Amino acid sequence: MAPDSKRPLPKGEQFFTPGATGLRKAVEQRSAVPMTYLFTQVPRWTAPTVLVVLLLVGFAVANPLGGVAVLPVIAFIGWLAYLSWPSLGIGGKVMRVAMLTFLLLLAATRFGLIAP
Repeated sequence: MAPDSKRPLPKGEQFFTPGATGLRKAVEQRSAVPMTYLFTQVPRWTAPTVLVVLLLVGFAVANPLGGVAVLPVIAFIGWLAYLSWPSLGIGGKVMRVAMLTFLLLLAATRFGLIAP
């Protein structure tokens, strides 16, 4: 793909949850621009690579700096989990809760809030 070309948005997908109100509607509306930017402007490998590097730093550095490295991973995964929650089955929901729990425990151990 040429550097100037942009990926088109997927067809047939609905970004907003039908009938959403309140917080969900607000979060989905505020997330539309960053999600579109990530999908159309940023190379596909960028976000996963950055997240893996931050997670590896979180594993390797056993002090608060490691915890700080995990925080953006928690925020990004939590954001995506929140956005995708209504369309998930029970297995997907359990996996997202397990992943966020694991990441929060990792950060807590790095900040010294719980023993490793």
